Amino acid sequence: MEITYSMILGYLLGCISPASLIAKIKKVDLRKEGTGNVGGVNTGLVLGKRYGILVMVMDILKGFAAFRIARRMFPKIVISGLAAGLGAVLGHVFPVYMKFKGGKGLAAFAGMVLAYDPQIFGFLLVTLSSAILIINYSWAMPIGAGLSFPVLAYLKSRSLPVFLISAAAGSIVVCRHWSNIGKAYRGEDNKIREYIKTEVLHLDKNK
Repeated sequence: MEITYSMILGYLLGCISPASLIAKIKKVDLRKEGTGNVGGVNTGLVLGKRYGILVMVMDILKGFAAFRIARRMFPKIVISGLAAGLGAVLGHVFPVYMKFKGGKGLAAFAGMVLAYDPQIFGFLLVTLSSAILIINYSWAMPIGAGLSFPVLAYLKSRSLPVFLISAAAGSIVVCRHWSNIGKAYRGEDNKIREYIKTEVLHLDKNK
């Protein structure tokens, strides 16, 4: 029952959508603007970087808080935090009050990873940030994280339940971002290096 309670807790936290709340205040429908996604990236594209960063931080906090609260509530259950993190990812992607149409889950997943092990989080952040610069497409980070974290979590814990729950959360993130590979292949996805150059030039012009 503790695992079920942890997942329910995580799901309820995951359902909170700062992107949709900010969009309502700004009277903007994110589903009809930009990429059509209710998440930090599209919020940044439509409403500006400040709001995009704010949404990303809050979404990360959902996964982080879910993990930590569940671990505090059920300290004897080793996988309670990861179960809550999985729930947070599910809530972020399939929020009940938004007709189960939410974001892509990466930020909530990142919060879960950070709460589980800051060193693993830091390792994935550095290596996958480098990977997206080399590959030149953003899909490398979510798909790389979704595939890598379960393996790293298992190597740390040597626990099959830890691997299975981590893999379940990771698979959601991978599936939600898988179509981006096709978009990149068809030339429909933004190239990261070009995007960075454009942003830097844009910033320089405003100085």
